[in-house]
Amino acid sequence: MAAAGWLRRRLLLLAVPWRWRCRPHRGAAGCPPAGQVRAAFLRFFEERHGHRRLPSAPVRPRGDPRLLFVNAGMNQFKPIFLGTVHPRSELAQHRRVVNSQKCVRAGGKHNDLEDVGRDTYHHTFFEMLGNWSFGDYFKEEACSMAWDLLTEVYGIPKDRLYVTYFAGDSSLGLSADEECRDVWLCLGVPASHVLPFPLKDNFWEMGDTGPCGPCTEIHYDHVGGGRNAAALVNQGSPDVVEIWNLVFMQYSREVEGNLLPLPQHHVDTGMGLERLVAVLQNKRSNYDTDLFTPILDAIHKGCGGPQYQGLVGDADVGHVNMAYRVVADHVRALCVCIADGIYPGFSGAELVLRRILRRAVRFCSEVLHAPPGLLASLVPTVVEVLGDAYPELTKNADQIMDVINENEAAFQSSLERGRRIIERTVQQMEPSTNFPAEVAWSLYGNLGFPLDLIDLILEEKGIGLDSAAFNELALEDAKRKAGGPLAGQLEDTDTCLDVHSLAQLQSNNVPATDDSPKYAYTLGQHGQYEFSPCQATVLMLYRDQSLQKEVGAGQRCGVILDRTNFYAEQGGQASDQGYMIHLGQQDVLFPVESVHLCGGYVIHEVTAVETLRAGDQVQLFVDEAQRLACMMNHTATHLLNFALRRVLGDNTEQRGSHVTAEWLRFDFDTKGPVTVEQLQQVEQVVQDVIKRNEVVHTAEVPLMLARRVRGLRAVDEGYPDPVRIVSLGVPVENVLTCNSEAAMQTSVELCCGTHLLQTGAMEDLAIISERQLVKGISRVIAVTGRQAKQAREAGQCLAMEVDSVSLRMKERITLIPEVQNISKEVGQLTKMVASTPMPQWQRKELQTILRVLQRTANTAIKKLEMQQAEEKAQSMLAKHCNQPVIIDTVPADSLSILMKVVNQLCDKSPGTSVLLLSPQASGEVLCACQVSKDCLPVFSAADWAMAVCTQMEGKAGGSSVVARGSGNAKGMQGALTTALEFAQSKLLK
Repeated sequence: MAAAGWLRRRLLLLAVPWRWRCRPHRGAAGCPPAGQVRAAFLRFFEERHGHRRLPSAPVRPRGDPRLLFVNAGMNQFKPIFLGTVHPRSELAQHRRVVNSQKCVRAGGKHNDLEDVGRDTYHHTFFEMLGNWSFGDYFKEEACSMAWDLLTEVYGIPKDRLYVTYFAGDSSLGLSADEECRDVWLCLGVPASHVLPFPLKDNFWEMGDTGPCGPCTEIHYDHVGGGRNAAALVNQGSPDVVEIWNLVFMQYSREVEGNLLPLPQHHVDTGMGLERLVAVLQNKRSNYDTDLFTPILDAIHKGCGGPQYQGLVGDADVGHVNMAYRVVADHVRALCVCIADGIYPGFSGAELVLRRILRRAVRFCSEVLHAPPGLLASLVPTVVEVLGDAYPELTKNADQIMDVINENEAAFQSSLERGRRIIERTVQQMEPSTNFPAEVAWSLYGNLGFPLDLIDLILEEKGIGLDSAAFNELALEDAKRKAGGPLAGQLEDTDTCLDVHSLAQLQSNNVPATDDSPKYAYTLGQHGQYEFSPCQATVLMLYRDQSLQKEVGAGQRCGVILDRTNFYAEQGGQASDQGYMIHLGQQDVLFPVESVHLCGGYVIHEVTAVETLRAGDQVQLFVDEAQRLACMMNHTATHLLNFALRRVLGDNTEQRGSHVTAEWLRFDFDTKGPVTVEQLQQVEQVVQDVIKRNEVVHTAEVPLMLARRVRGLRAVDEGYPDPVRIVSLGVPVENVLTCNSEAAMQTSVELCCGTHLLQTGAMEDLAIISERQLVKGISRVIAVTGRQAKQAREAGQCLAMEVDSVSLRMKERITLIPEVQNISKEVGQLTKMVASTPMPQWQRKELQTILRVLQRTANTAIKKLEMQQAEEKAQSMLAKHCNQPVIIDTVPADSLSILMKVVNQLCDKSPGTSVLLLSPQASGEVLCACQVSKDCLPVFSAADWAMAVCTQMEGKAGGSSVVARGSGNAKGMQGALTTALEFAQSKLLK
């Protein structure tokens, strides 16, 4: 009875239309705060229309290397639109979804960075309110829901709203979307407010290929007053703005450019929260809403300058208001990105975030004249505004402040270094020349020195930049990046099924591939792994983006089987390799080059050596050595994750991993570089588990049950349901027990990968690299088994060589060449230690020792050179007592020693000018000279050395006081005469 009563009350509640207590045209007083606007949107779709409410995905894209940031609400649902979602995954179960998605548009195709601050509506970070239908409702329901929410719930006057629809495109054979138009007319929208627009305005596409379709946009007229503002829609007027876009995905654009109907229709809508709140709070600027005003107030309080007035363009004298908007926007973006694990860095999204931070810092210091630290001081205010909606901001507030402060300090240091480099370069430039483009590019690329600041400094000095050369360098850099890591990541057309082929397979009831045999391996009697071959039937072949029943010899294709023992690339683990044969034909092998999972179907990439047909019976054989190496490294990855948390603390979170047969890579959060001691401890934790030869337990369990496991790692990814749990040393049923502490004491992860059955087969693990990718994220690379053993042996050999050099350095060496040889040996060892695979803790130790040895050798060389120079100088003084000019030859092993002899002579005999030549065994003659300051400016050392070395067909350079050079021994006698004549000509004037 109580339950029935609750249900009746619930239905009555949902039947009552919601309204705000004020309407937007009545003024801001009492209007809803942004938090209520967001919550009302989510409640409306969740409670009234049965949508599942999902949290925002992180702004770091998952599994999409083409994107720097999540820039739209639909990003996380692309596998559904493309048809590639795993049928057993949680994502595949969604039919109606609603959420508020954190989005960043800065860098890449959608880049608003440079526009932020110039107007009152561009942002780098914004929130996208969205509702989606995946093969459920379509145009009529989507438009009706949107109209109901805007007019009945939010209370926006209907006469201020205009809707657009797709007008058709004859070149694509598309007629006008009259279905959408008629829906709006049936909802009571006047015909004068229902407007057709062409392809560029009302046809949405995911990319050059893929799902697409017509869209309908809802626009709001800020002015109102009964006027007809239809002529201002889509004209860039600030008075009439788009607030909501409803996309109807009903086509797929093919590679050839033609459009094909999608097998399932979807709805994807997006409404910017900032713009909606501006409408509901009766504001013309997003920055005047309560999403920004607390931050703007905090900026004013922190810098003590004039208050924010909302001015733009010429009215904004000194760009003070622009600076307010830049700082307010950028600090929101920084908080959200850092909380989601993106830190300022040197490539990709990290590089863009570094530019955002540095742009904000410059506006703080140069325009607002704020003290250092203002940016980080705004973080608590951002958390206050957004923390309820995105709790990760509250959780990571201190870390966000630390990252911002550290990067601001680093930027200020870079600015100072950059200014010094510019000053030094300008001093060395020839008159009337442009500033070198390569120096400017180095400042920009390596130090992150802003280009406009370079231009400003050079302009103040009356110097131009070689813009053509600079642009050429920028173009070369762009080309290099275009051919970089992402260039090879485009999906192969024979291994990733297109949406139509997936739909055809499903409509023909072709079952998803049973890949459970990939886990069918056992330990043999002598501890060796035994992999059973798998017999399968060819269900379909895929080539040139179409399903085929037959493929001829020599053709490359994707093979879809009913079952397979091959592991498809997923979860960070590389795919299996191997071969298949026709059943009963042992002599014809079809090599399997790679394996991919697409919509539940496993695609084996094969080049057919003879005709292959659907219905053929085949037998599959995986490359056992490669598979075992991957298993070893994947289990090692889990162990490494556990060991890092054990040594560095439970707050250490995985940020990514990749497993191949050769090595494993693991990225994780860290507050600083991992120390030698910590690296040793991590390796020791792993080795202890290896020595115990723990059993690796696995089991498939319902996803909801798995998520309750205490201390479970990696629960934010998309997993199938049921999901596989991998537990080291503790049976899965034990870790599933309510309030069990077992999972806290070992490695327990959700994982679809292939693993060892017992940890002992790993034999060893060596971390051979550890470095910080960006501030706060470290990457380790490790090897296992035989490779780990080889790395340790290499480390021990190098350690013995370093010890040998250390012992020799401790001996009393009196000859400069001996010390120089040791110095060269130290240099060679330094290069070998840096490049040789070896334990990273040992590499760091040896590098520390080698740095000390190099300093010791350099000091010893300088000391011996000074001793030798002093002895030679004393001999010269005795030979040339009280002479105003000394010109002579002297044996010296290097130009450095020769220069020191000259310096010593001038120090011991002030007022004397000295030029010495030193013939070498190679036939070269070294020259060094110094002119007494009493003889300046008539007598120049640089001119003196140039005259002498020219006589020897050589070169020289230096200052008016000291100079050096070299030449050929054949002209040495003539050079001595020239030296004397030159000195006499200057001193007798």
